[in-house]
Amino acid sequence: MAWGVAAIVAILLGAAVLLFVNLPDANAFNARVERLFVEVDFTAQRDLRLLEVLARSGTIFGEVLTSYRTIIFVLLIFATAMMIAAMAFLVMLVALNRRMGQIERKGIEVNSLLISREANTVYLNNFEFKLTDAAIETLAVLAEARMDDEVLSGAQIEGVISGRDPSQCDEAAGATRIKRLRDTLGNQMVSELLVRNIARKGYTLAVDKSAIRMV
Repeated sequence: MAWGVAAIVAILLGAAVLLFVNLPDANAFNARVERLFVEVDFTAQRDLRLLEVLARSGTIFGEVLTSYRTIIFVLLIFATAMMIAAMAFLVMLVALNRRMGQIERKGIEVNSLLISREANTVYLNNFEFKLTDAAIETLAVLAEARMDDEVLSGAQIEGVISGRDPSQCDEAAGATRIKRLRDTLGNQMVSELLVRNIARKGYTLAVDKSAIRMV
């Protein structure tokens, strides 16, 4: 971050120096008019009027050039600030992506999972999630299975909720309930990492069973 900001400031500072060095002198026009007035003997009234117009034009030229210098200086400061801000956001984005990668590898660290069936509410690390009746039932079944160190298949989840034998239930019905639970939770990262799918086994919660409470 420090090296990036230093490089940006150095590049813009070099561009500013080159730009200001190559800009014409604000008094160059007036100096030429003054030299013309000294070298040439003007006696006619028309010639004197011409010199007066030239002198006024030189003054206006100098004022305009001074204002241009100010505008360029302000724009360079603004560009420096924008480049530094862009560099800072880039560093923050890289750091966030690394953090997200760590979370994906390690999973979500859940300190507490409180399920309230009466209020259809789940408190995940003190974050409140309002769920539908079907979603709260699915989550409750997964929580009970996790406390018993069990992994449930889609058919088993559907059987527990519907009260039928798992052999009479469709695997896709349980998978649909898991999908609806994840959709209800909303946050894709939270839902995908909280409810894990173990290949050829079933579904489970990535939560320590001591952190689960149900009311």
